[in-house]
Amino acid sequence: MFVPLENTPMRYAWGARGAISDYLGNTGAVLEPETSGAEAPVQAELWLGAHHGSPAKITSPELVGGHTDLRQWIQAEPERALGQFAVGLRRGEPVRLPFLLKVLAAGEPLSLQVHPDLARARLGFAAENEAGIPLDDPSRNYRDPFHKPELLIALSDTMTALAGFRSFGEVRELVADIAELAAEAGTASRFAPFAERVAELDSEADLRELVAFNLSKSTEAVDALPVLYQWAEGDGRWQRERATVRAVRRAHPGDASVLTALLMNHVALHRGEGLYIRAGVLHAYVEGVGIEIMAASDNVLRGGLTAKHIDVDELMAALSFAPTPPPYLSAEQLNNFVTTFDPDEPDFRLQRVQGVRVDTEINVVGPSVLLNLGQAVEVTDAAGETTTLAHGQAIFATPDAPPLRVIGTDVDLVVASTGVDAGESLPLD
Repeated sequence: MFVPLENTPMRYAWGARGAISDYLGNTGAVLEPETSGAEAPVQAELWLGAHHGSPAKITSPELVGGHTDLRQWIQAEPERALGQFAVGLRRGEPVRLPFLLKVLAAGEPLSLQVHPDLARARLGFAAENEAGIPLDDPSRNYRDPFHKPELLIALSDTMTALAGFRSFGEVRELVADIAELAAEAGTASRFAPFAERVAELDSEADLRELVAFNLSKSTEAVDALPVLYQWAEGDGRWQRERATVRAVRRAHPGDASVLTALLMNHVALHRGEGLYIRAGVLHAYVEGVGIEIMAASDNVLRGGLTAKHIDVDELMAALSFAPTPPPYLSAEQLNNFVTTFDPDEPDFRLQRVQGVRVDTEINVVGPSVLLNLGQAVEVTDAAGETTTLAHGQAIFATPDAPPLRVIGTDVDLVVASTGVDAGESLPLD
């Protein structure tokens, strides 16, 4: 069975004006009540899932017993909506849709952030519950007991991000370039406390101390910023890093945690390329529009570039300080039309169907969410039910639907599902 979905975009301050509507229009999955104003509305994220923060709305409630949003229906009829996943994805977990599909539009940098692993999320959520901290308290770190690995696929021509810590050699080389400018400008003393720490960077323990220095809001850290800002306006090498510093300065002037961005991989995804963020990886999306799929959680530990709560101790405990290459994830070509991004997470997997003239089948395990980025496409389920998705429309497909047959011209269809393989028994340990 197919259940049409829509939702209103989240309006976080870092969003881009009208960017999600630019890609999907306002007649399908985007429910945009603010289109009559002189300015396009800020659109940050469109959630197409059942997470309590913004459950997708069901546009045909008569199909599902009158229920008006996906979370509500899943809670009322879990077996019908989730099939085998009605027992939970993992032992002890509640009934829920384990993945969340989003369209994300960044007009300015998001906060530096990290997501906890499953064990830390469970312990942190229980501890804050025991302490009596309300779920909506701004000082709360854990709003649910789940992890939040995530995968981002660029929709815009380029999408920029910070992702993971770069090699110590690269950090020293980059900061030495800034220190050289400071020496020429007679401002070396202002940049020296940071530069000297970087010059001695040789271990994960050193990196931990350096991040703590950046978060300290000390006079020494803040004094380095004018030098960094001057360097960012220059020409020559490190253009991607300079552009990121300029973007951060516009959004968060005077925030010394921009120094942490110098320690990180600066990534430019081209359209269709993927970035996979595991638990413990510090990251921030900088600019652009992308498809994001993740484990359905809202647990975020912030490390700067935000006015929101920062718990330095919890952040430092959750962070991985091991330098890594940029965490790209390549697509696997399944046939002439279907590619898959599979990060080997049971919570989620993303398939994409593309082609000029398409007639193909896609297989998923359990429920799925389909979002049409291309021209009108016809989708038929295993029982022979057929629906046509216009550009920008989204549907929830029940677990009895696969395999799904997709037919169309100029097709670009995103299919979000669990990452569980056929025949795998649930719940998982």
